[in-house]
Amino acid sequence: MALITLCDLCMSFGAEPLLDRVNLTVGPGERICLLGRNGVGKSTLMGIIDGDLLPDSGDVMRSQGVTVSGLAQGVPEDLHGTVFDVICRGMGPRGERLAAYRRLCDLNESGGGVVEDTHKKLMALQQTIDSEDGWQIQQQVERIISQMNLAVDGEVSTFSAGMKRQVLLAAALVAQTDILLLDEPTNHLDMAAIEWLETFLLKWRGTLILITHDRMMIRRLATRILEIDRGLIHSWHCGYDTYLQRSQERLEAEEKGNARFDKKLSDEEVWIRQGIKARRTRNEGRVRALEKLREIRRGRRDRTGRVRMALSEAERSGKTVVEATDLTFAYGDRTIVKNFSCIIMRGDRIGILGPNGAGKSTLIRLLLGELSPSQGRIKHGTNLEVLYFDQLRGQLDENKTVQENVSPDSDMIDVGGKRRHVIGYLKDFLFSPQRTRTPVWVLSGGEKNRLLLAKLFTRPANVLVLDEPTNDLDVETLELLEELLLEYSGTVLLVSHDRTVINNVVTSTLVFEGPGRVEGYAGGYDDWLSQRPVEVPPEAEKPVPGRDKKTVPPPATTRKKLGYMEKRELEALPGRIDSLEARQQELFQIMSDPDFYRQDGESIAAVKQDLAQVEQELESEFARWETLEARDDP
Repeated sequence: MALITLCDLCMSFGAEPLLDRVNLTVGPGERICLLGRNGVGKSTLMGIIDGDLLPDSGDVMRSQGVTVSGLAQGVPEDLHGTVFDVICRGMGPRGERLAAYRRLCDLNESGGGVVEDTHKKLMALQQTIDSEDGWQIQQQVERIISQMNLAVDGEVSTFSAGMKRQVLLAAALVAQTDILLLDEPTNHLDMAAIEWLETFLLKWRGTLILITHDRMMIRRLATRILEIDRGLIHSWHCGYDTYLQRSQERLEAEEKGNARFDKKLSDEEVWIRQGIKARRTRNEGRVRALEKLREIRRGRRDRTGRVRMALSEAERSGKTVVEATDLTFAYGDRTIVKNFSCIIMRGDRIGILGPNGAGKSTLIRLLLGELSPSQGRIKHGTNLEVLYFDQLRGQLDENKTVQENVSPDSDMIDVGGKRRHVIGYLKDFLFSPQRTRTPVWVLSGGEKNRLLLAKLFTRPANVLVLDEPTNDLDVETLELLEELLLEYSGTVLLVSHDRTVINNVVTSTLVFEGPGRVEGYAGGYDDWLSQRPVEVPPEAEKPVPGRDKKTVPPPATTRKKLGYMEKRELEALPGRIDSLEARQQELFQIMSDPDFYRQDGESIAAVKQDLAQVEQELESEFARWETLEARDDP
């Protein structure tokens, strides 16, 4: 049974409709991902499903009793109250009663005693909460708050926009709802929080409709893909990789069909220009058919061109770009980095990973020389030309137009040694001539990121620093940015929580793994996961009472004596392990080469697969060695 049905839905905000006679059914238990370019109507469709927007025409039918809630892309200006209050408000009357009960309890504690009137209210609320099983809801709220590392009594009105979105996300996750709508939920979340969110949503029993640019999340969650393209919705009941293949086949078939149509129209236009003899009856039908062809062609919406990005590369920098030795830096009592050393060479593409607030942007500013370390030394190479993409987009003037931000004094700009009109250049970044004359503050987040990239790429550089450039960009633009960075011969420092971008682009990573501790690893995100130290479970660290934990003997087992072949196997294991470790180091060396990720995808995948196989064999050999040695001990 369908939970929501959309029939002949139309919605427009300009000359061309965002949604053009759309039909859609959403069933129970589906995990749907909405895909499409920035501005095609994904958030609009969600707003209609949520009931916040009314369509221009068409019907929205909901099954009786179906509830919908979710996370919007924006943040309300009037958001106030504690974290606990805001989350509970999103749960309706039961949540509001819990919030009121907590406030009264706090009021009593601060007043030093229970006032009779307050006591009566508390007792009444407590009875109501007991009757509707409200304490279980309180546990859910507190668990989500803890898992998302939020301050339960923090005043939300004082939070940053990113922190406010995290509170709103928590409110959406604890709501008892049939359909959960999440619009870019990974924005402002670090990788650990994103992984936790994925695990939470995999266990979600209701229906999920999700807008995200995180391809790893789409691959893990989506059971159905909805692609919005030129006002229409294409539904694919499959995973992300199968969708990519089928969508490409659809576009290729569309192109072939359009080519046949255009040839037929062209042939008929040639015929009509030759004139009709004596207005014969058999020709009048052909004229009417031609008029119909013209009408169809006028109504056809051709696919907008792709973003065309190009970097203007400056002269090559010196071989060594940055050399950091024993850096230490702190804000007051909080140490950001301690005794950190690294060498960044020309052509390196380095990803910087870590939790929110760990100090990733601070580390970049230290490496660039914008901050002075309290201890240690920074040495910069020669001939450095740096471009810095700031995640806060401080280089954009919100009150100026798109065109004025890129070229404030002239209609012409120099790009890569060529003179270009600014309108034509901005068209490469999918800004129409009309859009270039709008102020920046009306743009979407994805459009602002594209504009900042357009502004930066007019200047030549040999060091590119990108601090969260992937937020709000659609998947297609992300893939083009990846291609650009792979072809770039300069040095790249990239801060991003997009795991796919990190995997596809960087040659090594710097990871914040504790207060002041930054470790380096070869490869991308998946490579870091395979190389990082394995944490010992807390229960494994608990000592036995009265004994030192290092001397606790293993449980007693009945051991069978080694046979002849097993003894031979045990003797050969160290040599096999040495060979595998040598091969592992060889592969690490190959992957740390700056040119490694400039190869074709198949070659990169083959090396990564080889490394995974070697590491799996190593793990197996070590386990076998431990088993045989334990049995061989007298």
